[in-house]
Order: sequence, then C-alpha cells, then structure tokens
Amino acid sequence: MREIVLDTETTGLDPLRGDRLVEIGCVEIVNRMPTGQIFHRHINPERDMPAEAFAVHGLSSEFLADKPLFAHVVEEFLEFIGDAPLVIHNASFDIGFINAELDRIRRPVIARDRLVDTLLLARRKHPGVSNRLDDLCSRYAIDNSRRTKHGALLDAELLAEVYIDLIGARQSQLILATEVREARAGGHGEMPRRVREVALAPRVSDEDRAAHRAFVATLGDKPIWNEFLGG
Repeated sequence: MREIVLDTETTGLDPLRGDRLVEIGCVEIVNRMPTGQIFHRHINPERDMPAEAFAVHGLSSEFLADKPLFAHVVEEFLEFIGDAPLVIHNASFDIGFINAELDRIRRPVIARDRLVDTLLLARRKHPGVSNRLDDLCSRYAIDNSRRTKHGALLDAELLAEVYIDLIGARQSQLILATEVREARAGGHGEMPRRVREVALAPRVSDEDRAAHRAFVATLGDKPIWNEFLGG
C-alpha cells in the first residue's frame, strides 16, 4: 500500500485572507515503510513574509524570491502524490492551502476523503494531552533534535515515523520479528527479510566510481593488499 506523508509551510494561517504556500515536503511510504522517495520544493509566494511566519520557519522573502511559482511545480507535485492517501498532521490546514493554490490556477482540488489526519488519530489514541508533532516525537522516542525551526520536508520525515508508531505498525513488525526469531531458534526455518518494493536511490554516483578507479590506478600493479590474498 502506497501512502504519501505531506507537510507544508506558509506565509500565515488563512489562505482566504491572502496567505500563500511557501514550501511542500512529501515522503513516500509503502507498506508502512519509508522508501526514500521524496518531493520537496520551496515556492515563491508572490508576496511579503510576515515576521510571525518567518519566526516559525525562517524562510525570508529574499530567499524565496528566485524560487518557482506553484504553477511551475504543480505537475511534478501531482505526479508524485498520484492517487495515494495523504497522511497529514492537522490535515485541514495543509490541504486548505494546497487546494487554494490549485484553485488559483484552475486545477481540480484534492478530495478530502483521501486524507489521513494524524492529529485526529493521535487525539483518539492519546485523549486529554497535547498532540503536537514535537509531543508525539517525544512520546514515541523519535529524535527531533534537528527541528530547531519548522521545515516541510523534515516535518514530513518525522511525521512518517510518528505515523508508523501511531497506527501500531512498528509494534506489529517487532512482534512478527520476535515470533520468527523464536521459530528460528527452534530450528523451524530462516528469518525472513523485509524487502523494499521500491529500492533506495544509489548514493554512489558515476563520478564517485570514476574517481575510485582513478585512485586505484595510481597504486600500481602491486598494491599492499595482494600480500594478504591466498593463492
């Protein structure tokens, strides 16, 4: 099952009063496991940045001035999310801004029946306490020390971890792993390995490989490790 965890940053609280989107961050998860595939864009809001909003996310008008307009990234954004459910914390806020931007460029808005609101899930599971993203990270022992300011991609990455814990998926995986380890200890088969449906993008580039080959070539035909090879 493919889901998209999504977060945004904005110039304020109300798109109906002229506030605009300035950042979108999306994280793909498949079968409750992050795949490493992301979508992240800063967006020129075509307006000033109020001091209150800047204090939250640190995105200035000067920084955003040369960033693309929403209309220029919308196709890539819509292609990335596809028809997957959208996992959002306080979903009505983020989808309100996204739909306002879509409506502004005469594109169909995103249906609300696609939304999975983790704030509502958290309130049902943990009633009577604060369920902000930072609170949930603390509750589930998720390291959010990098979150000195709000950022759409970082918050989406943290929310993906929170969501997996919130719905009990991580606990189910641990229980399954424990049962399999016990079976393996009793001599009843091998430990199955979870395989990502979508492989992570390679971290080593063609340039890295070429640089490594060039370095090896400088070592001559008698590198020291040959002394440790059998034969």
